[in-house]
Amino acid sequence: MPAMKILITGGGGLLGRYLTKELKNKHDLLALFRNNGSSIEGVKKQSVDINDFEAFNRAAEKFSPDVIIHNAAVANPAEADRLDPALVYRTNVSASENIAKFCRGICRMIYISSDLVYAGYRGKMLKESAKLAPVSLYAETKLMGEVKISQSLDDYIILRCALMYGIGKDHVVNHFQYMYDNFSSGKRTRLFGDQFRTPLAIFDAVRMIGEIAEKEITAGIYNFGGPDRLSRAEMGRILCEEAGFDSSLVIENSLDDVEGIYKVADVSMDISRLNAGGINPFSYRRCIREIIKPGGSL
Repeated sequence: MPAMKILITGGGGLLGRYLTKELKNKHDLLALFRNNGSSIEGVKKQSVDINDFEAFNRAAEKFSPDVIIHNAAVANPAEADRLDPALVYRTNVSASENIAKFCRGICRMIYISSDLVYAGYRGKMLKESAKLAPVSLYAETKLMGEVKISQSLDDYIILRCALMYGIGKDHVVNHFQYMYDNFSSGKRTRLFGDQFRTPLAIFDAVRMIGEIAEKEITAGIYNFGGPDRLSRAEMGRILCEEAGFDSSLVIENSLDDVEGIYKVADVSMDISRLNAGGINPFSYRRCIREIIKPGGSL
């Protein structure tokens, strides 16, 4: 595969940092970031707020990418709820539309969406055609971003990304790292036994995004998750088994036990369309072994 020019938005975030590390030795990268990008190493980088459409367009035009991986966003429900809804909309919807319009006739766009666009009460292992019913501002605006992209562009890949897990880089952490650190110190941890996802290791996600960027897979929407339907409690117990922690450190609780959260019970996804495109994730247990082995992500 000849080297491509790949522009990554959100280069300073968790997924963005893994993407730059994974792709920098094979492709010519430009990582855009708004904050916390100074420590990105080995690639071209530039501080650009995607909400400044003119600044983004200037940077992208100068770089002239073959692919834009649009990863920048107000990135989770709690963060979205803390911010002005108009800012969340501009970041997740309007900026995505602007990037799609830039890509038109120039390059392919890969958009990182969310499994939370689905109705969390309509069964399990949902296909891309399943009912969409986002319950948070974050999920609603991610879905609206999908709509704007599909209306503005033909050559796009939308990845409805599952819950990602792994060890953060620099300042960026996630719930998996919190769970691992608790178990490492012998601290008991409450984990939902009645919320189900198809979790995806961050390092495996970037491997597959690289393959998607390189392959001529059919444009459209893809469920982007792992092969295993697991609750958070099951994820914790498997981690304990593989890492040698005491499994009694996992305290299983229910979504109904916690006030003030979005109670999405099951957005596990069928990934057969992704598999048909030749993109195959590793199992949760295999990825845990990779993360915790000497020289792994820890």
